[in-house]
Amino acid sequence: MITSREEVTAMIVAHKVQTNIKWSDVAAAIGLSKEWTTAACLGQMTFTKAQAEQVGEIFGLSDEAIAWLQIVPYKGSLPTALPTDPLIYRWYEVVNVYGSTIKELIHEEFGDGIMSAIDFSMDIQREENPAGDRVNVVLSGKFLPYKTY
Repeated sequence: MITSREEVTAMIVAHKVQTNIKWSDVAAAIGLSKEWTTAACLGQMTFTKAQAEQVGEIFGLSDEAIAWLQIVPYKGSLPTALPTDPLIYRWYEVVNVYGSTIKELIHEEFGDGIMSAIDFSMDIQREENPAGDRVNVVLSGKFLPYKTY
């Protein structure tokens, strides 16, 4: 008996390691971006029934596990408030160093509001560079202005 979405995530990751499948291959199979598909496989998004069944087939999941893929998850994947994984910590560092700059420039350009993480997309690409390949990340979220009432 499966008791949490985290157990299904562990099953997916274990199967990925055993088969050496790439997230981009999983995404192509279900027809979605590699970024969203990876987030969903890692337990941060909800699959539709059809998507969950496709993912279940790819990762050899039981019907019970497939049902868990369709449950709205508790979002937030970090085990601690301050990330300890070096790659994730660098994102934390980016926000600490450039967060006020990002905020200032968004407010200057759009006004008082926020960038949505719900109406949102992300694209991660390798950018070849003679000085060492670069990670190119594009985050795109709808601007949501604060309302007056």
